[in-house]
Amino acid sequence: MRAMVLRKPGPIESNPLELVEIPPPKPKGHEVLIRVTACGVCHTDLHITEGDIELPRLPIIPGHQIVGRVEAVGEAAWTIPVGERVGLPWLYHVCGECGPCLADQENLCDHGQFTGLHVHGGYAEYVLAHEDYVYPIPKGYGDAEATSLLCGGVIGFRALQLCSPKPNERIGMVGFGNSAQVTVQIARAMGCRVYVFTRSKAHRRLATELGAEWVGGIENDPGVLLDKAIIFAPAGPLVPLSLRLLRKGGTLALAGITMSQIPAMPYSLLYGERVVRSVANSTRDDIKKLLFYAGDLPLKLRVTTFALELANEALRRMKHSELEGGAALVM
Repeated sequence: MRAMVLRKPGPIESNPLELVEIPPPKPKGHEVLIRVTACGVCHTDLHITEGDIELPRLPIIPGHQIVGRVEAVGEAAWTIPVGERVGLPWLYHVCGECGPCLADQENLCDHGQFTGLHVHGGYAEYVLAHEDYVYPIPKGYGDAEATSLLCGGVIGFRALQLCSPKPNERIGMVGFGNSAQVTVQIARAMGCRVYVFTRSKAHRRLATELGAEWVGGIENDPGVLLDKAIIFAPAGPLVPLSLRLLRKGGTLALAGITMSQIPAMPYSLLYGERVVRSVANSTRDDIKKLLFYAGDLPLKLRVTTFALELANEALRRMKHSELEGGAALVM
């Protein structure tokens, strides 16, 4: 099979991902073999490829927003039939025995494994998965479109849930890419009013098209205080800038897996029982709930597609905010 392999992290402009030909894996036990048809391109893939995240293994095949068909199953697998269209997200496996798992916080598992980080991911023609961690994809979405639901979409959904949104509340979204394009639509379906802060004119147009009530830059004043806000961009200086827009008792969720240093800021920005919280990974229940929403709404998903061998180019364009919505590699 063809795969894009990372042997040594480096700037994406140096093309660190290498196209190779390797034997396809074989499923055993509770594993299923997925023939990948599309794999989303995520900022986390960029952080892995450039070495911003500590890598537990090398070489590694990145990619964790995977859509494909079950090609074969292991001898103990029985829940997913061959031929089923499924998605494989970031959460690959949890231990089920540590403190967080026993507290119904499997996204924080002490021994969690993540697709494209601890095990090979979807920048390849085939990938292995445990049958308990793959999900049927709702009808009405193409394979490339559906990749947007499996990481960016579910992280935005979890961030929104952690904000406990109520109808008619003002929800700010700082940064507007793949994750925000899903989250804005779910927030609107919940009856919330959405305010989007982004530099890109193309992103502002898309946000307006998807239902944002107000769009502008983080330096602009929307004229109201926000009840809740989510930062999607991995830029620490956005934290104090976002807090100044938040009402007393409001919540600011940080939806990135990594973030540059948060600068010193006056305590007055936090005072008034404002809450700042991070968002880490997602649970299987998060994925199931989001896919239910996606099948019911439906969502409009903007995705730019690239051939597998153009993975470096797709990540470069994502890094420099040259994409509108999401991106996916198609096989």
